[in-house]
Amino acid sequence: MSRRGASGHHRRRAARRIAIDILYQADVIGAHPADVLEQWRVAGKSVTEYAGALVLGVQGDLEAIDGLLAAGSEGWAVHRMAIVDRTILRVASYEMHSGIPAAVAINEAVLAANELSTEDSGRFINGVLGKIAREMGAAP
Repeated sequence: MSRRGASGHHRRRAARRIAIDILYQADVIGAHPADVLEQWRVAGKSVTEYAGALVLGVQGDLEAIDGLLAAGSEGWAVHRMAIVDRTILRVASYEMHSGIPAAVAINEAVLAANELSTEDSGRFINGVLGKIAREMGAAP
């Protein structure tokens, strides 16, 4: 892989983490993600174009995304999921529906869960996203 490709990969991963942080904050405080995004920008925090697009995309498609998560989680109500897990799942689901290959979105989500959540979260997120990917007809 070229150096340019690797740095692009790292920029996308960093953007996902920023989007997760913003969406997590919005969920915790009960604010609209776009408002939290704007607060970050006003505060001078670096928010890449891709991170902003993820935040606004998740916000815009939240109802549909949560419907996918509810169907894919078999018995777990979305509102009862750990906030960080729910946030990671939302970002990955949005990415899969935006054309990011399912394998990439799932891998990035599992990595984020392993860094940010519990020991079992990676497996849970992998299972939910794998089911969503199969239902979409995308190979996980």
